[in-house]
Amino acid sequence: MSENTNIATELETKLGYKKTNFYEKSDEAAIKAAYDYAPGYMKYLDDAKTEREAVTVSIAMAEKEGYIPYTFGMELKVGGKYYYNNRGRNLYLFRVGSEPINNGIRIAAAHIDNPRIDVKQSPLYEDGGMAFFKTRYYGGIRKYQWVTIPLALHGVVVKADGEVVNVVIGEAPSDPVIYINDLLPHLAQDQSAKPLGKAIPAENLNLLLGTRPYPGLEGGNAIRLNILSMLNEKYGITEEDFLSADLSAVPADKARDVGLDRSLIGAYGHDDRVCAYPSMTALFGTDDSTHTSMVILADKEEIGSDGNTGMQCELMTDLIEEITRALGGNFATVKANSKCISSDVTACFDPNFAEVFDRRNVSMLNCGVAMSKYTGHGGKVGTNDAPAEYVAWIRKIMAEAGVIWQAGDMGKTDVGGGGTVAKFIAKHNIETVDLGVPVIAMHAPYEVISKADLYTAHLAFEAFFRA
Repeated sequence: MSENTNIATELETKLGYKKTNFYEKSDEAAIKAAYDYAPGYMKYLDDAKTEREAVTVSIAMAEKEGYIPYTFGMELKVGGKYYYNNRGRNLYLFRVGSEPINNGIRIAAAHIDNPRIDVKQSPLYEDGGMAFFKTRYYGGIRKYQWVTIPLALHGVVVKADGEVVNVVIGEAPSDPVIYINDLLPHLAQDQSAKPLGKAIPAENLNLLLGTRPYPGLEGGNAIRLNILSMLNEKYGITEEDFLSADLSAVPADKARDVGLDRSLIGAYGHDDRVCAYPSMTALFGTDDSTHTSMVILADKEEIGSDGNTGMQCELMTDLIEEITRALGGNFATVKANSKCISSDVTACFDPNFAEVFDRRNVSMLNCGVAMSKYTGHGGKVGTNDAPAEYVAWIRKIMAEAGVIWQAGDMGKTDVGGGGTVAKFIAKHNIETVDLGVPVIAMHAPYEVISKADLYTAHLAFEAFFRA
């Protein structure tokens, strides 16, 4: 090796930046810990396919850790663990630290809604010997991915008397699934010539429910009436009850190991439960922290964070103000001194579609949880763009805790983009940056993530709550 080569190698080692691969850096104990962490997360995915289910499962997890329901005006105690359930679709978990509340609150905010197919209010109809539900898709889906796959129906129906009926069809091995039809290739010449985004019209995303007429009936509504009769028998609901229902079709598949080495997880809903789950486990694992800490599991992120269960609702600041008052602090001071991680996913480099990524800045598989200084699109439109000082502070705490992490951008500047809840939190004068797990095929009915990246997210959030 020449002297110049030696000098270049030394300079690169001393001055250069290179992403760290978890498997190249970690010992067998760390790799085992990453693999051992995954099953709990995979069960969470299977049990929580909608935001309502995620709230229910997360509350059960929290209660096992000693968290109790919080109501406004309630007395708070140092060391106390509380949760606030907002309408069954948005959850706040917080633990009161021993340091003065004016030092601020450590916040990790994830979202628990996912792209899906929602059932319309007057959905049921019969045509061509088949009964269907009319739908409206939720969030940024690629419609062609949702046809001809097994789907399950999840949600609630609220009757006129207020009774809430939980509906889950398609998850048990003995359950039927539902389905969205597509055109056979033999007759799809015109369809195949259309762009992907237009080949499957939204109004064709109709859920196939059945084909048998009600026994003894004939005519154009016999199949529809049979479906209504079956639903009435099982759930006690009528057609009018669909007017006050939240029903969604989600993939019926379960979370599975992907790859012969089992290094990956395939599942519906990684975006953003792959950040929600480690945010919670990190909160539960840092009872020794002196900080008051909070995890937010938000709804409606996929459609703009609107509504009274999304991050644009003022509930977050209402809770912070209540906590501040109960602990004798100053509201403005607490916000100014608080720190937040918007724990949301980012794109993962895929060599099959390399042309849309900036290789120098994209997140790589197995290189750890990814920090995105900014999201948005084009000229940083619709982003928080975290200041360099806060990014440096995050770098410091990750280095001190030995967490493997990476910087990650969504893709090439004018190819597209995306957003998170960070901008809605930052507008309250709270330092915020995005930190989350890279995802392959984001928003697909079956996404893929790395077990190593999942585990480093847990470690990163633990370091954040302790620092």
